[in-house]
Amino acid sequence: MKDQFVKVAAITPEIRVADPEFNAAQVIKYMKLAHEEHAKLAVFPELCLTGYTCGDLFLQDNLLHGALEALQHIIDASRNMDMITIVGLPYLYKNMLYNVAAIVLHGELQALIPKTHIPNYSEFYEGRHFSAAPSIGWDFIDVPPEIKDCDGEESIGVLFGTNILFEADNLKGFTLGVEICEDLWSANPPSGRHAVHGATVIANLSASDETTGKDIYRRSLVANQSARLLAAYIYADAGEGESSTDLVFAGHNLIAENGTLLQESRRFTTGMILSEIDLGRLTSERQRITTFTYENPVSDNTGKSDYQTVHFRFDEITVTPLTRHYDKTPFVPNDQADRNRRCEEILHIQAMGLKKRLAHTHCQSAVIGISGGLDSTLALLVTAMAFDMLGLDRSGIQAVTMPCFGTTDRTYQNACTLVRNLGATLSEIPIHEAVELHFRDIGHDASVHDVTYENAQARQRTLILMNLANQSNGMVIGTGDMSELALGWAPYNGDHMSMYGVNASVPKTLVRYLVLYYAETAENKELQSVLMDVLDTPVSPELLPPKDGKIAQKTEDLVGPYELHDFFLYYLMRFGYCPSKIFRLAKYAFADEYTPETIYKWLRTFYWRFFAQQFKRSCLPDGPKVGSVALSPRGDWRMPSDASANLWMKELDEIAETLKA
Repeated sequence: MKDQFVKVAAITPEIRVADPEFNAAQVIKYMKLAHEEHAKLAVFPELCLTGYTCGDLFLQDNLLHGALEALQHIIDASRNMDMITIVGLPYLYKNMLYNVAAIVLHGELQALIPKTHIPNYSEFYEGRHFSAAPSIGWDFIDVPPEIKDCDGEESIGVLFGTNILFEADNLKGFTLGVEICEDLWSANPPSGRHAVHGATVIANLSASDETTGKDIYRRSLVANQSARLLAAYIYADAGEGESSTDLVFAGHNLIAENGTLLQESRRFTTGMILSEIDLGRLTSERQRITTFTYENPVSDNTGKSDYQTVHFRFDEITVTPLTRHYDKTPFVPNDQADRNRRCEEILHIQAMGLKKRLAHTHCQSAVIGISGGLDSTLALLVTAMAFDMLGLDRSGIQAVTMPCFGTTDRTYQNACTLVRNLGATLSEIPIHEAVELHFRDIGHDASVHDVTYENAQARQRTLILMNLANQSNGMVIGTGDMSELALGWAPYNGDHMSMYGVNASVPKTLVRYLVLYYAETAENKELQSVLMDVLDTPVSPELLPPKDGKIAQKTEDLVGPYELHDFFLYYLMRFGYCPSKIFRLAKYAFADEYTPETIYKWLRTFYWRFFAQQFKRSCLPDGPKVGSVALSPRGDWRMPSDASANLWMKELDEIAETLKA
């Protein structure tokens, strides 16, 4: 459970209607399997100790007594399991029958949670047998003598009610709330109350019959509830063994986390699904989203709170093996249809932002430096879209190529072909002489290819673009992307500066797919061809002389692979993860691509540059936010330019020691 991961299970055992002894044996079988898989929470279906479809047999004392005996077997089996088990059964209290969830841990019955919303419509007739949960939030009640504690003594009592939470004192962020089936489908689910009182994990014991298309709604309901509550949601559904007199139950189990479906069972089967809940992600989201406000428990006139929290400790906190999927490119959807939809949407967001700025400033001209690389290509495509939206002639886009010491014929030709096919106006202004004159002015030896040699070229280009914009009453369109901003991989007051940065919140891994999407949807075959060649060109600022006519300076050889840096950036910015957790996730996601030593090397580079280069982000030009992560100092990221990185670097030093061991 290191890094606040906890493994959970949703289980559908095979059952026999009205046979609690058999059903308990099936539950115990899966309890053992879940425990062997290091699960800390196992959720079983609604009324699984008797079967949901017992009908009027629920009014028979034999069945109710058998359910309690079955529950005792579950309690006994849990003694040597460091795992919370939740099972469903009918429970008679004060001559009223309740559909309850029994919470069992370490050989003791911790609580009984009654169902709040009792369906009595269509195929459901629970109101014939069961009462809704009492209005009192919780109480401490006597239990029948059938239930013994972990020492075999008669239990003196148990918590009973809906407003009960279970908090692990030695696992930060783990607070469990429980609801039952229809509770989720209601207009006011108990899980909403549980969440605002601190629950981060919701368990739902369900017996949802299967009708055509219902699985789609059920899946959406569970995922959306986990998103609304910024919580994990474990949904265990009844399945094989329930009566088929009128209904069929498919065992549709689901595990979701903050809107993401982590695991889903095949329907019409029995068995178990497992996944790891990232409690750190959930607590980070709640900390970040200030509209998620907690409610304090309310006391009645007796001074009793309407919520009760059961504190407990797991016996052992270990490293939870990861099995859930982590994308190598968290900014880019894996599914092609989703990816295409997102690319189209982002291109329109970028273009709409630029459209507004051009209209507001009454600019009829846009000036953009075009290099034949990915970033300037995307910026030019977006600018063309904005001009189309405004009804402006694309000839008003002045695309300027400024060859110098590092320009290769490939990128030069691609830049020219691209501009011609988009209908923009191409200008070529070689800058060799201007930069060499500048070197003489400042006394720099042109044979020394240092940072001065490189940045002088970038700043000369920016000077030209700014002055051309003044000449044409136009606007300089920035080309730099968010990954470069995170690393500070942009010369200050060089391509770091513009009048509107359309790529400012687009990470490098996504830039590639945006250009690819444009290429795949372009009708112009020559445009499509040149875009594909741009995609195939190594990422480079082209500031050093070519070798044998080819690019000599490859960015990813110098600062590291952008797919790693974008991965680091996402988890640093989106969830505030510490270096050790990001390192662990990166090792897991990129296990087939990079060694731990390589990942560590570039993670250290990322953190050092991220802190050292904040001053460049503190004075960024305006630009549209397109995703959940952005670095604008006026929006998502406010950080002092002189903030110390010592805490983060110290943790990285500790990681280095483990790699040496």
